[in-house]
Amino acid sequence: MMRALHTAGTGMIAQQTNLDVIANNLANVNTTGFKQQRAEFQDMVYQTLRASGAATSPGTNMPQSSQVGLGAHYSASSTNFQTGAQVNTGDPTNLYISGQGFFQIQKDGETYYTRDGSFRLDAEGQLVTVDGYLVDPGITVPDGATELTISVNGSVSAKVPGGNEIAQLGEIQLAVFTNPAGLTRVGQNLFRAGGASGDPQVVAPGAGGSGSLQQRFVEGSNVQIVEEMVRMITAQRAYEINSKAIQTADDMLGILNNLKR
Repeated sequence: MMRALHTAGTGMIAQQTNLDVIANNLANVNTTGFKQQRAEFQDMVYQTLRASGAATSPGTNMPQSSQVGLGAHYSASSTNFQTGAQVNTGDPTNLYISGQGFFQIQKDGETYYTRDGSFRLDAEGQLVTVDGYLVDPGITVPDGATELTISVNGSVSAKVPGGNEIAQLGEIQLAVFTNPAGLTRVGQNLFRAGGASGDPQVVAPGAGGSGSLQQRFVEGSNVQIVEEMVRMITAQRAYEINSKAIQTADDMLGILNNLKR
């Protein structure tokens, strides 16, 4: 059996995975805080026909090896954490991180992380995500409070009923990771700390390498449609040429099969 059949087959599988990643990027082009992914690949094992340095005759050696590669495989998805565009919502509970860092979210007793700052107030006046998960540390806005203000360093204040003074309601903090690429996506615009992300460093916005906050804005997706279209065309052509290699190998086997003595 020709190696080319299996080798080109691995190339088709790799490009299929590549298209899966591209399709997910395009599907999330309007998802708040979404970070673009890019599929990465590695070549597979090699069959060594003759090693470099092998003797070819007395006193002479092979100057280089003779190897045949056996294809490619999907190795990882790298994440582009470049900050997305500012989208003006006008909602005083919406926040945009201008730089690095993640909001902390409590879900099922665990801490998750997100770049999606499209927060809301629940029935108890608590600051929550669109799915109702609490922002950590908790912020509660009293019923009837007005002039809600969130400063660039995370300080939350408002004018509460029965008084004319501005009351401090709490502070929003950000989590910074040594290797954000090591975070694990879990859906709902949330990340979970992974073994390669490092432990989170919780800091005030604008401190410890984190970005400052902008009220009444959210972060748009950083997916570039034109870039994804170019990648999609490249993946399609690579898939096509690998299928052509399989057809060629099959034709050669057909010629061999039809040989007559």
